[in-house]
Amino acid sequence: MLARATIARFRERPAAQWGAEYSALLGRLGTPHLSATVVLPRPEVVVRQMALRGVESKDLEAAIAFQLDGINPYGDQEVLFGWTRLDAGSVLVGIVRREVVDRYLELFTEAGVANGCFTFVAAAIHGAIRLTALPPRDFVAIGQAGGAGVEVYGESQSRPVFSAEFDLPAGKAAAMAAAELRLAPDTAPMALESLLPAPRVNPVENDLARNPLPYAAALASACPRLAPMANLLPPERRESASRGIFIPSAVAAAALLIVMGATLAWPGYEQGRYLKELDTQVAQIRPQAARAAALDKKIDHTRARARLLEEFRSRTRLDLDAINELSRLLPTPVWANTVELSRDAAMIMGEADQAAPLIKVLDASPFFHNTEFNSIGKVQNAEVFRLRSQRRPGK
Repeated sequence: MLARATIARFRERPAAQWGAEYSALLGRLGTPHLSATVVLPRPEVVVRQMALRGVESKDLEAAIAFQLDGINPYGDQEVLFGWTRLDAGSVLVGIVRREVVDRYLELFTEAGVANGCFTFVAAAIHGAIRLTALPPRDFVAIGQAGGAGVEVYGESQSRPVFSAEFDLPAGKAAAMAAAELRLAPDTAPMALESLLPAPRVNPVENDLARNPLPYAAALASACPRLAPMANLLPPERRESASRGIFIPSAVAAAALLIVMGATLAWPGYEQGRYLKELDTQVAQIRPQAARAAALDKKIDHTRARARLLEEFRSRTRLDLDAINELSRLLPTPVWANTVELSRDAAMIMGEADQAAPLIKVLDASPFFHNTEFNSIGKVQNAEVFRLRSQRRPGK
């Protein structure tokens, strides 16, 4: 650890002002070439875990993008995502709205801060604790969050990663995390900083017990191959932290490869150029295809609404036809005091001199069938009846 600095109220201050403080810090350390790793606030990133067993590493990006609509809570808003591998074929995916990333990039660009990575808390911790050794199999770790809350991180066989911030006492927060991870209630929490590799040199003001998250992000960003973490920045927006000392070696190696593979490279070059032309044409047509798909979706939605409206409009006509049919079928001495119509049946309550013939009368109608009495009784010289008749389809 070379140094630690806090820039307070950076949203309220002019970006050029606090950007100068940041640049001065890098200049004093002799590291002006370094790019920053930004850990986005929790409320601005949605974190999901996906099971993608059997998918090769080179195909993970495409597989996640294919399933992104199923885990994206932002609807039609444009989003960016980053991912990192977990155990047992799972991946940890972070999703953020593009406008959030653009807003921070604009602010940091104004301040003169180069950005190489935008990530989130769970990805930073997951990568950092695997830098030099594997963490315990099942555990809950607690540390201090940026404010007054408690940062909780854990892993288990039931849930590869759990990360949350609680505004609760540490003991209650650890118990809730253990329940989420399906661990025993008496699982003793560990200190989050104890899982991170201890620095050989550490400034006195950098208390890791109070600042575990910045340290975890610094570890993962310093060694991206040993501790890979999700990067939400598009590749074209990432700024390299290289000093450029390897450029001469890279040029010499590239020249050697060109000389050695000149006789073999030409067919591949031709094929690559052809594929590039195809990709260009596909990119030109893709917006039109997207618009066509959007129109098809809108047409299907409109048709569904039209069918629904037509169905509702026809129900009133069918109910009136059914009532007219009942008025025609019931002879004059018979009267009904209650008629209840549903989509598939009619319930009739009334009086008649003789109720039994009503079943045959109703079943002979093109509107009703399967008529049966629910109850029938005698009142003076009349029969009080309650019968149920099923409505024929489309009637």
